[in-house]
Amino acid sequence: MIEDLQLTCSDCGQEFTFSSEDQAFFQERGYSTPKRCKACRQVKKDQQPSGGGYYPRSESQGTTVTCSACGKQTTVPFEPRGDRPVYCQDCFRSRKKDSGGRGGRGYRR
Repeated sequence: MIEDLQLTCSDCGQEFTFSSEDQAFFQERGYSTPKRCKACRQVKKDQQPSGGGYYPRSESQGTTVTCSACGKQTTVPFEPRGDRPVYCQDCFRSRKKDSGGRGGRGYRR
């Protein structure tokens, strides 16, 4: 039988109990012993961007460009480099469909 452990939170410095049930749960899933209490773990989790990524997304609204295929004004979620064509959503989809999903680069196996 596993005994409860008293651990010290690395963030707030408070002691917290790592129960035998929690230890079994962590061990079953291959998790390491927690460094933070539940409250500090929740704060850390809430600070991470949604989507599971570790890098925060910029709050960019996009860049207005002219589609290289049809000439329509559109907004893209990136800053074009200028050395490659930029397409509106409709033209991008039709090019992707026409190329078999390979991005139109002539990739062959």
